[in-house]
Formats: sequence, C-alpha cells, structure tokens
Amino acid sequence: MEADEGSVNDLVELGLSRYESRVYLALVRRDSYTAAQVAREAEVPRQRIYDVLDGLVRAQLAVAHRGRVATFTAVAPELALTRLMNRQRESLERLEKVSAGLTSMLLPLWADGRAHTDPLDYIEVLRDQRQIAERFADIQEQAGSELLTFCMPPFVAPAANTSGIKATRRLRRAKGTVRAVYTHDALADEEVLENVRRFTEAGEEARFAQHLPLKLVIADASLVLCDMPDPVAGTGATTALYIEHPALAACLRLAFQSVWEAAEPMREAAELMEDAALELDREG
Repeated sequence: MEADEGSVNDLVELGLSRYESRVYLALVRRDSYTAAQVAREAEVPRQRIYDVLDGLVRAQLAVAHRGRVATFTAVAPELALTRLMNRQRESLERLEKVSAGLTSMLLPLWADGRAHTDPLDYIEVLRDQRQIAERFADIQEQAGSELLTFCMPPFVAPAANTSGIKATRRLRRAKGTVRAVYTHDALADEEVLENVRRFTEAGEEARFAQHLPLKLVIADASLVLCDMPDPVAGTGATTALYIEHPALAACLRLAFQSVWEAAEPMREAAELMEDAALELDREG
C-alpha cells in the first residue's frame, strides 16, 4: 500500500514516528492484521514491525489479540486522535510550567544584575577551553545522585572522557540517574556514536533530539555548567558559566526534563534520520 503521505505527515506532527504512522493507517483499513501482513501492507521492514506495533499498543492506538498467531487492530480514529491530542496538550502544559518557572526565577536575577557591576559570587565566567574542560570534569566528579547533560559539539572533554565514564558507573552503582540528550548529528559521527555506546554500557540513559538550545550539565539540581556562543568575544568563541545556585539549577532541570520527554531513543532517532534521507533521495 502506498500510504497517503499527507496523512503520514499529519500523524508525525501529532507525535508518532513515520513507521508508526504508516502502520496505523494500514490497520484502519482492515478489521485485523498479523504482524507480517501489516508490515507488507505498510511497507515497514519486518525486523522493525514488532517494535512499531508494541509502540502503538502502549500508546493505546492499537489492540493486540493474542492467539496461535497474534493479530492487531486499530483503535477507532476519533479515540486514537483524541489520545494523541491529549499527549500534545500534556507536553505543552509541561513546557508552560517550565516557562513560568524560569521566568519567575530569572527575572529577579536579571533585576539584581542591573544593580551590580561585579559578577555574582555564585557565577564563574569561563572562556579558556582548558578551564571549561576542568570544570566539566569537576561537575561530573561532584555529582552525587544525578547528572543531566545536553551534549553537542564542539566537545571540550577528551573523546574517551574516562572521568565521565567513572562518574557514570559510580552514580549507577549508587542507584543514581545519568541522562544525556544528543543531537541527531551524533548518529552520523562514528566517533561520537562510539562514545555514546560506551556511556550507555556504563549506565547512561541516552536520547536524541533534532536541536538543543545549548550545551548544559546539571548535577544534583544544584550545580550548572552551560556553554553558549559569545557574540562579544567574536565568531567561534564561547563563554561558559559555572553556577552554584540550587533554585536556578532546579528550573533548568525542569527544562531538561521537557526536552528529554520529547527526545527519541537511539533506535527511533536513527529511524527518523533514515526516513528523512529516503525522502531527500526521492526528491532528488
């Protein structure tokens, strides 16, 4: 079946992956399908079909009928679309809460900054790459229960980042949390991807997003290291801020959680990139 690309794109906008969209559109056309039948009908690789169907079942957009051969049925479109819209509303509500929290937190800091000419004593401004790398190593070592990271080039730590691997293993042994969001570009960089695999083996939870606002590390909702382009210092230069401020760190942690919720695991991110490449090939 040649899926209606307009309908596929609409379902992607509502939060489904392209494979999930194609499979759901195939399911609505018949009372039930086996996995093999719907894979053929939706033109989805056989090795991916069970993951896609499981995702639709978990999202309550399809129903699995167990038997000698399992079959799958689509949930009625009006109910399925209502559930997808509810998920989007919940995501928007989370972002609104994050925005309100950041606004209430940052406005006093901004107002206070208008009255001072000296740097705040809980903020350290770094421009030297060596110092930034040292602070990055410090914040990983100081993390006691949680380490959250937005990872994007250019990277200041050595490619191996052995101190980060040790910190990840230490935190996971202590039942702590280590999470990182990478950009989709990492999937096309073998060196970065290998580093992601090493951290995943050490216990890091990794997800991928199309874009990240800035490089960011948050430890224990109290320490922050963020790196951003510096329009004052010149093109290509960066300024890093090392901040010891639990209230600000807590707000940035909410922002991280919102991006984390919307990001995809490695397999789904790779699938999206594969779909985008195929579409470019067709257009070319």
